[in-house]
Amino acid sequence: MIAGFRCRVCGAHVDITRIHQWTCPNASRDDRHHVLDIVTSTVPVDAGAAGDNPFVVFREALAFDAFAAAHGMTAAAREALIVETDDLVAAVDGTGFRRSPFARNDALSDALGFSPDGGVWVKNETRQVAGSHKARHLFTVLLHLRAAELLGLRGGPRAPLAISSCGNAAIAASTLAAAVSWPITVFVPPAASAVVLARLDGLGARVVVCPRRTGDPPGDPCVHRFREALANGALPFAVQGPENVWCLDGGRTLGWELADQFAQVDGGIDRLMVQVGGGALATSVGMGLTEAGCRIPLDAVQTAGCAPLRRAWDLLGAPHDADVAARRWTELMWPWEQEPRSLADGILDDETYDWLGIVERMAATGGRPIVADEASVIRAADLATTVSGIDTSPTGAAGLAGLVAVRAEISDDERIAVIFSGVRR
Repeated sequence: MIAGFRCRVCGAHVDITRIHQWTCPNASRDDRHHVLDIVTSTVPVDAGAAGDNPFVVFREALAFDAFAAAHGMTAAAREALIVETDDLVAAVDGTGFRRSPFARNDALSDALGFSPDGGVWVKNETRQVAGSHKARHLFTVLLHLRAAELLGLRGGPRAPLAISSCGNAAIAASTLAAAVSWPITVFVPPAASAVVLARLDGLGARVVVCPRRTGDPPGDPCVHRFREALANGALPFAVQGPENVWCLDGGRTLGWELADQFAQVDGGIDRLMVQVGGGALATSVGMGLTEAGCRIPLDAVQTAGCAPLRRAWDLLGAPHDADVAARRWTELMWPWEQEPRSLADGILDDETYDWLGIVERMAATGGRPIVADEASVIRAADLATTVSGIDTSPTGAAGLAGLVAVRAEISDDERIAVIFSGVRR
């Protein structure tokens, strides 16, 4: 059962009944170093529950469900809202939300020199809604918005949604917005690909290109323009926890699925390597694994071209206490000074916005941050394209890049899990 949210930094509590409460109430334009955490019960989530749609299977563990229940929506109506919204998404995307497969990739395992007892297991999110895990994060945001409408908690015309993204998150957000005919503005960098821009246009999104401006504070100009839109009344359809805690809610379904799938591997999984840009994926997966009672070590992978998490981890020092990190946020986490560059361009966030949850999970499980050099990123992308049989992008294969970078340190008998997320476009 979920009672609400608590800020990891200042301790402020937000009741689950609050409508459109995206951020810590103490966050401000001049003090953005706050992030809400979902306060859950001590009862482990049943990761092995039967069913295919993760939002139906795990409904009772979702913050969205607790919010709607607290406002009087029946269990049947809550499930019906999930199913109906999923059907609308499928009508636009051609697929609805389903558990994604997890299996040993024999070709990758052989190419990287693992023994028959070890190897690489891949969680394949490339056939999820919009081709990546991003839609999972945003689906619970959308369910919160739709529930508030249906319950009559918010009236008047719909405020536009807003998101900053260069690819997968933008497409996921625009797909969900199109499914329910909700206006959306997407803030993208000048380097956004023509393929992505064409897809956004086809989904009816309003696209704003955001070059770096003289006079801007440090950080991503897309995020600056996104925050300006919020100040003018837009709703944060974001995949950064500090901007919208509800995105972490849906991301936890990945962790619950993985906990169940890890348990089914003969001999178990030894380590999970997750690509990190803004950090919501690794944070949500870590939350889900913890809530399901799974203590597999989590390694967070960034590229040498943009690695603010590793920098913060090193500055924090052992024992890498997340509560200490929260108090020292300003001195530990700040925008990457150099222009971020990598073939894995979807994880080049200037800051790791959701870094506190990752630090907590790494410290609790014996995980670590890994910085993949560009040669490892390129090799992982090639392995994904030519060997794995899964059509994923360099960004989607960035977790594998972490394994490539540290392969010499990994036993041939170890079982390593990675997430492929982001179809090659």
